[in-house]
Amino acid sequence: MRGLQFSTSSAALVFAIALASLFWIALSVSAMESDVPIPVEIEEVAVPNTAHFPPAQDLHEYIEVMEGCNYAYAGECVRSYAGPGREYATVNRLRKGIVLKVGGSVLNDLRVWYRIIFDEPLRYPERVARAQYVAAEDVRHFYSNGVQTRGSQGSATHSTQLRVEASTSSASTKHILVDRSEQMLYAYEGETLFMQVSISTGIQLTPTPRGVFTIYKRTPTRYMQGPLPDISEKYYDLPGVPWNLYFTNEGGVIHGAYWHKSFGTRWSNGCVNLPLAEARTLYEWAEVGTKVLVRD
Repeated sequence: MRGLQFSTSSAALVFAIALASLFWIALSVSAMESDVPIPVEIEEVAVPNTAHFPPAQDLHEYIEVMEGCNYAYAGECVRSYAGPGREYATVNRLRKGIVLKVGGSVLNDLRVWYRIIFDEPLRYPERVARAQYVAAEDVRHFYSNGVQTRGSQGSATHSTQLRVEASTSSASTKHILVDRSEQMLYAYEGETLFMQVSISTGIQLTPTPRGVFTIYKRTPTRYMQGPLPDISEKYYDLPGVPWNLYFTNEGGVIHGAYWHKSFGTRWSNGCVNLPLAEARTLYEWAEVGTKVLVRD
């Protein structure tokens, strides 16, 4: 039987193909065994909130800082950045308990970032950075009704933000007692005590008003700023004040306080300050239309 014969050029071609094949096999095995990921550039894109149930109509997105630095900035603070990445400049150090409204999210470098918005009227808007982003891994994301109102002092009106349903009508037996002398808040449903907690009401210069009121607005977050013209020269800038229950037209509000722990003493500029956990519990329990009695 006559053996196969190759020309010099054919032999060179076969050798080259074989050498290339061996090189490719070696490269593939090396890549499979390597623990080092191949870097891939990821473009920033809008991210739908597929990790959460789709929100019902009139629900809004919020985030809450659950872990981080305390009222005095002790510990590691959650930070907001000027862009969707830790390489951007820090805008704010966010203390535990802050609640902020979300205006969308983006994906950058395999990390989801929430864009923070402040869509409420601000006394000093020049203090607020135009862009703020917070990493999703640093906060709790949730949906809420946003601002609920019934008009001044509980008089029934059609809110331009969210109309309150009949279940929160004045027929509710829920009521709240704020005792300025004791620096205590008591919440009742009928005759049954739901909660009692140490609070901080207004200092002598800006006392919490006495009287009978009605919760006429609820909102998960608001931005508090001072000084207050003709009232107080005290400077403060407090984004994300959580769990707000408005009971006077002049700005009297029951809310959580993340910037102090002096509960049991007068401290505020007229509001009723609660510890964070109790403020959230009271907010979820109280309704627009709930009566509030403030007394000595």
